Amino acid sequence: MKKSLILALALVAGASLSTVDAAKKKKVVKIEKEQPVVAPFQLLSSSDSLSYTAGMGSTMGLINYLLEQKVDTAYMADFVRGFQETVTQNTDDPKVKAYLMGTTIAQQLRERMLPGLKKELEGSADSVIDNTFYKGFVDALMQDTTFYKVNDAEMYFRAKLQANQAEKEERLYGANREAGRNFLAENAKKDGVITLPSGLQYKVLTQGNGAVPTTSDKVQVHYEGRLIDGTVFDASKNHGDEPTEFRPTDVIKGWTEALTMMPVGSKWQVYIPFELAYGKREAGQIKPYSALIFDIELVGIVGDKPEAAKNTKTKKKAKK
Repeated sequence: MKKSLILALALVAGASLSTVDAAKKKKVVKIEKEQPVVAPFQLLSSSDSLSYTAGMGSTMGLINYLLEQKVDTAYMADFVRGFQETVTQNTDDPKVKAYLMGTTIAQQLRERMLPGLKKELEGSADSVIDNTFYKGFVDALMQDTTFYKVNDAEMYFRAKLQANQAEKEERLYGANREAGRNFLAENAKKDGVITLPSGLQYKVLTQGNGAVPTTSDKVQVHYEGRLIDGTVFDASKNHGDEPTEFRPTDVIKGWTEALTMMPVGSKWQVYIPFELAYGKREAGQIKPYSALIFDIELVGIVGDKPEAAKNTKTKKKAKK
């Protein structure tokens, strides 16, 4: 009985091995799927040619634009794949339209808004964390008010941003602002210095007797501009021998006020508080909150006839 059982098992095992070997030897026939025949692209009509050349012409300047957008043109095949996927989608489908708009907004946030915000906060106590920013953006869209309501979030952000900017400006430029104020306070005590209600100060070096410009006149001026420590940051002689021409409204407020008080032929030394100069802005060597000093000579008004020439013509007429 034992021998019969062992023999039966051996036969079964042998049959199994024979089946496996047969399967190995059996040829596997692959059924090739017929590939769809794609007709070669052709330009068969005038409209075909117009459409094709319009498409090619539309790429003019695209490579430069992609480089400006930090797209590596070595991956042009990937750009084309994204382009083709987009143009073949049904943009009338609201789901597709929403999805495409989401990708566009995401790109704008990542490449424009976030870098700008980070730059604005440079040197302040706070910074922007990308993923947290995106989380707040999405929560607002999905009306998730776990942490803030949208209006409250906007108010908090604005207040925080202003506080950071004020702290940064005070730390960087507070001493410069106070130095300007102290200078003007001491300067106001000097002989010949006149202080106007606006805070503008001036001293007459030469009194002219010509016309006084209006804001619509174009004036001719020689000038030199200095910081309160004496550093010269600009002068008309740096731009040629001829006087500089402009309208009083084209310059800082302190200049506008002074020029519309000066008779032609005058030379004044003008002391301008930061509020009437560049304010919080930085302009070359001029730091934010800087008080400025200018020597201004009003040479003439464009189109205005010199007083001497007018008098000569009057005398000639009288002789006749």
